[in-house]
Amino acid sequence: MTVKEKAAAMKLDSPKMAAASAETRNSALRNIRNALLAGQQEIFAANARDLDEAEKNNVPEAVVKRLIFTPQKLDDLTKGLDNLTALPDKVHEIQLVRELDEGLTLVRESCPIGVIGVIFEARPDALVQIASLCIKSGNCAILKGGSETKHTNKVLFDIIYDAAVKSGLPTNCLFQAEQREEISALLECRESVDLLIPRGSNAFVQYIMDNTKIPVMGHADGICHIYVDRDFDIEKAIPVIIDAKTQYTAACNAVETLLVHKDALDRLMPRLTQAFHEHNIELRATREITDKYDSSPADEQDFATEYLDLIISAKTVDGIEEAVAHINRYGSHHTDCIITEDKTAAEYFMTMVDSAGVYQNCSTRFADGFRYGFGAEVGISTGKIHARGPVGLEGLLTYKYKLFGNGHIVADYASGRREFHFKDLR
Repeated sequence: MTVKEKAAAMKLDSPKMAAASAETRNSALRNIRNALLAGQQEIFAANARDLDEAEKNNVPEAVVKRLIFTPQKLDDLTKGLDNLTALPDKVHEIQLVRELDEGLTLVRESCPIGVIGVIFEARPDALVQIASLCIKSGNCAILKGGSETKHTNKVLFDIIYDAAVKSGLPTNCLFQAEQREEISALLECRESVDLLIPRGSNAFVQYIMDNTKIPVMGHADGICHIYVDRDFDIEKAIPVIIDAKTQYTAACNAVETLLVHKDALDRLMPRLTQAFHEHNIELRATREITDKYDSSPADEQDFATEYLDLIISAKTVDGIEEAVAHINRYGSHHTDCIITEDKTAAEYFMTMVDSAGVYQNCSTRFADGFRYGFGAEVGISTGKIHARGPVGLEGLLTYKYKLFGNGHIVADYASGRREFHFKDLR
């Protein structure tokens, strides 16, 4: 069956998926969790095969780090599935009940988006998170992962799909696209696919947007910043910066640029450059820093680069206004942090920085659906329409209006024979 044919079949099954009870969807998630644990040896064997092929094909180290699937990642995924299962059901949630007139009642009710196509990077855990969130939210999903994890993704998908269908979900609840050319076919499925979520490079996301008429939600580069303000606590600053850079260097929420208030430079940099050295972090900086501290020169391109590596660019700024202007110009509107003890400065930063996540005194690595208590995420949206930041359960839902009447007609109101008397009932 082609992607277009499968998408059409999923569109027909999407009302059945939306109608599946909360217990059926939660049962599917519990069964997926148990099936993943039961099949872990097969998963790890497939991942070893992917890693071996990546080495032979000279896949970049940043990509290799993402495709590694460890027992710890499996443990994190099972915890995420437990958390997602325990979340209150948001499907068919009543958001508004308004009496327009006697016997004429308007209800707004949440509902799944329908059929969602997700194209994601070479990260096996992403497949599990995306599939489970789509199930919890009552959506059908077409999944296309990076080719570097084709063996791991195949095993994971088969385990998830089998458990989902055996739990009572529709046959067409999930589909895995395995060939690169299927992406082009997916982009043409305007009649069947309701939303596309691409995850990857800026060029890739832009390509998707330029070559489809399907609505697209997602983010491109993750150029995240940390700004160290004049009034900062160095005992907080050093661990936060190091964690944001090293905890998972290849992630989109790893910090890439450090901005330092000119009055904070000499208090921060001696200890920070030592910490960079201890963690093998290369510092590329502007002249004010390179003249005094161990670093190499940075150019404008460095400030527009997502390294995904143990490299960080840095520059001094005259004040918070310059820091905010730099972030809004060079950032990707993902996640940015201020390190300060000044409440007024923090409030200014959080108001003026135009990003999906703005933090004070904590690592940018917290930008994650699991860490936000969403159970998982399908990605992080840097747009402003529909969903923003880590996209969890609520980001995969929309709503519909239901109007219950008793022979009411508009002509009566247009003529003045009847009048509306809007009354909210909840």
